[in-house]
Amino acid sequence: MPRFAANLTMLFTEVPFLDRFERAAQAGFEAVEFLFPYAYPAEEIRQRLEAKRLKLVLHNLPAGDWDAGERGIACHPDRVAEFRDGVGKAIVYAKALGVGQLNCLAGKAPAGVADQVLRQTFVDNLRFAAAELKKAGLRLLIEPINTFDIPGFYLNRTAQAVSILDEVGADNAFVQYDIYHAQRMEGELAATLQKCLPRIGHIQLADNPGRNEPGSGEINYPFLFAHLDRIGYDGWIGCEYKPATTTEAGLSWRQRLAQ
Repeated sequence: MPRFAANLTMLFTEVPFLDRFERAAQAGFEAVEFLFPYAYPAEEIRQRLEAKRLKLVLHNLPAGDWDAGERGIACHPDRVAEFRDGVGKAIVYAKALGVGQLNCLAGKAPAGVADQVLRQTFVDNLRFAAAELKKAGLRLLIEPINTFDIPGFYLNRTAQAVSILDEVGADNAFVQYDIYHAQRMEGELAATLQKCLPRIGHIQLADNPGRNEPGSGEINYPFLFAHLDRIGYDGWIGCEYKPATTTEAGLSWRQRLAQ
């Protein structure tokens, strides 16, 4: 049976971020994830988690100026020092919040930089991050993201992510497999999940088109949930979708599709 974590960046957005923990617990979630904790003191978030007995299963490393449209800096050769400072900050939060894994967003490829330089920068930064996270007992994730939603995003296919992780050579580094992004870029969801399962540390979901609730689009989620059980995935599945109306109104998909 799949275990679902509410993505608090996408769900319950009609209330302030710190109030979303209570809403997630009321909706029956036992775990949450979100993009970034850094706008809030770690103690405030920890109190919300503990008060509602929620497990935090994922947050991201700092990813540059999000409000200005940046979507990660790990492949940017002129931002290496900033990236590495962010790794340290993320570890401090991770320890305070009890999360076991952190996601690294590669970022959009800067104009005029050769692909070889982008890849080497990304690999070097990942080696640094994986080593620092391992000291703290944490796993590192990297996430392919579709280039329709984020044009120019450097890491956009599963095979590319696995190849980069092979080059990084860290035993605590894995793929974050987002079903929605993978459907848009490459399809072959079931076969890829089975083939790459040992390399996948976390899964996220949304349907396509629209990035709304499972069951609203073309992806056969009952089949995929059963498939994940068959192949032995035992991690959390992050619900990183945009509710078509309110979050609560759309949550019936959990009972309809995930039996």
